[in-house]
This record gives sequence, C-alpha cells and structure tokens, in this order.
Amino acid sequence: MTDKPRIAVLALGGTIAMVKGDGGGVKPGLTAADLVAAVAGLDRIATVTAETVKVVGSSDLRVDDVLAVAARIDELAAAGAIDGAVVTQGTDTMEESAFLLDLVLDGRVPVVVTGAMRNPLSVSHDGPGNLLAAVMTATDPEVRRRAAELGVLVTLLDTIHAAIDVAKASPHRIDAFHSLVAGPVGVLVEDRVRLVGTPNRAHKHAFDAATGHRRPAAWSDGTLAGPDSVALLTMGLGESGGLLAALADDPAHFGYAGIVLGGMGGGHTPAWVVDDVERLARRMPVVLAARIQSGYLLKATYERLGSEMDLARRGVISGGRLPPLKARLLLSLLLRAEAADGAAAQAVWDALN
Repeated sequence: MTDKPRIAVLALGGTIAMVKGDGGGVKPGLTAADLVAAVAGLDRIATVTAETVKVVGSSDLRVDDVLAVAARIDELAAAGAIDGAVVTQGTDTMEESAFLLDLVLDGRVPVVVTGAMRNPLSVSHDGPGNLLAAVMTATDPEVRRRAAELGVLVTLLDTIHAAIDVAKASPHRIDAFHSLVAGPVGVLVEDRVRLVGTPNRAHKHAFDAATGHRRPAAWSDGTLAGPDSVALLTMGLGESGGLLAALADDPAHFGYAGIVLGGMGGGHTPAWVVDDVERLARRMPVVLAARIQSGYLLKATYERLGSEMDLARRGVISGGRLPPLKARLLLSLLLRAEAADGAAAQAVWDALN
C-alpha cells in the first residue's frame, strides 16, 4: 500500500475557528490542531500536519500575513515535506487571500483554501465538511498532477473554484461562494473529485515575467522597496468625485501609490470626475475594474466622457476580468516589485482583457 499524501493545514482563524465569546457572540479561538481533530476520518486519506499561523477574523488579515503563509507553503514544498497544503481562514477576505496566494505560488503542490459560513456553535456547522473536502481535493491525483495548471483552489460546499474566478456572493448564505463567469472547476461526488474545467491563468505567466519570478519569501522579507498602498474607490450614481479631487490635490496622495476604480457597467465613471482621474493617472497607476464583480470590461463601445474609451485615452488601465478587490491586490504586488509601469506590466493587464 502506498503512503498517504502529506498535507499541511495552515490556519488563520475565521468563522471555522470560532469559540463562544463573552457577550453572547463568537470569537476566534480554535487552532489548526483543533480543526483537524474535529474531522472524523481525515487520517484515512492523508497524513496531516497542523500549523496555526494566526487566530483572527479574516477582516483583520494583512497582505503580509497571506504572503507569510505562501512562504511557509513554498518552504515545505521545496524541502519535499508535503504533497499539498490547505489554508483555513475566514470567508470575508477568502477570495482575496486565494488570489494573492495564486499570484505568488508556483504550483509545485496543490493549495486549497477553505473555511466556513457557519461557526462551530451553529446547527449544521459546515467547517468540518469543508475541511475534509479541501483535503480530499489537495490529495486527488489529478489535482496534484495539474497543480500548476489549476493554481490555488477554493473548496466549499463540495464545490471547487479557481482563485482567479471565485467570489463571495452572499454575506450569510451557506452557498455564498460562486465563480460567476467561468463556473466551478470541479465538484466532489461521494469520495471522488471530479474536475470539469480549467481556469484561464495567462495573467500568471505575465505576472511572473514582470516581477522576476520571485519566490514567495521575497515578497515579504523587506527586500522589495516599492510602495504598495492602493486606494479602492467605487463609483455610484451622483458620485461627486470629492475623494478623487482630494487625492489629486494632495502632494503625497495621502500615502497611496495607486488607485483602483470600481467602475459602472462596462467600465464607466461620471463625466464630471474624468479630469481628476486623468490628473491622477499622470502620477500613478489608475486601474478600472467592474464594480459588479463579474465579467470583462468593454474596450471600444462607448466614447462619451467617462466611458471606457475616454478613460483609456486619459491613461486609465483596464482591469479586464478582475473585480476591484483582486485588481487592487495585483496592482499592490506590481507596485511592491516596482514593476507597475512599462510593457511588462501592461502585458499582465492585457492577459486579463
């Protein structure tokens, strides 16, 4: 009998790790070992090690926390110590963490992110089932063979999503996570993983080329000196543009080095904000992404003030298929690597359009 796959479970807290609080609610408290111990039969499919990285709600995670997890996974994989990894965390920022891991990891081993919509004190808590499904996904022979092609995966409610496509579509439903355009890449049926799709990850190759094929540890070890703070502003009906004007007027732009605009429809802003948008685009990268969180931006349909064609003429970068949350992380890493300008950076955005 062959050895069972070796899976590292790295825990960051979140709803899956909640315990009873002092005021009638719940708070983070369970460790990675606690989560693993709660899943009956897990030891039959994998040799699992458990590491607690943080015990926080995912709204308190920082980019460097996720990069530290990526570095740890890379360290274990490079040492030949694991055959795959599962990351548990809260669902508030799960789509962002998964995408960040997807950008910096090389796919040497499968990496699956999971969590829970219902805390352990709830009826029908989904955490143990999701953790079991995530380990089953990470140990699947086809997933392991195609790890670099599939990238980081998110497994919840017996559904497998690609990090590039997954989004949280409800703040409370147990089936909150969906891949709104592409659909899931797989499902779990009985004790089997069934892959049904392959994500388009052309942007990953362009990103690696633009940023020098860095190992994960290099993203957070202090050697990358570029500023990486990116403002996220969503356009809405009647938006005055006061924040855009203030950012453009402030000599230090309030510490921001880039901006992501959540644009209306196919990539539009109100006509009266375009002058400030252009002023900013002359000084820092300004990326436009669809505020509706789903679908490609238009490129050459509308040409009025504030349309996608007008904004492109003013130097605004199209985020293509990326929603604002993910466009912000991509731009942050490009800025951190001092690779946000030039042809190589444009090739990354072109791969998403």
